[in-house]
Amino acid sequence: MNDDNSPAAILRKRLYWHSRRGMWELDLLLIPFLEQRFDHLSEADQLAYEQLIEGEDQDLFVWLMHREWPEEPSQRRIVQMIVEHAETTDNSAYRTL
Repeated sequence: MNDDNSPAAILRKRLYWHSRRGMWELDLLLIPFLEQRFDHLSEADQLAYEQLIEGEDQDLFVWLMHREWPEEPSQRRIVQMIVEHAETTDNSAYRTL
């Protein structure tokens, strides 16, 4: 168990649990992105991710499955980053979530 109680660790834990969704398909996209890319994002993109995961599962699913794009440019950008990450990264280790 990680006993790190720093503000960064607390934020990371909160983001992880908010990235766990009611849909397995979303978990397979969001969790690997959070774990592998989030720390390397700009502050603006990190904020966009935080705002994105506050949304409804149905909206996230439509966006992440390429059916529609968010109207908000920062949300569109982070969704495109998540999709690109999923398409170019081997995330087979996450299939047992």
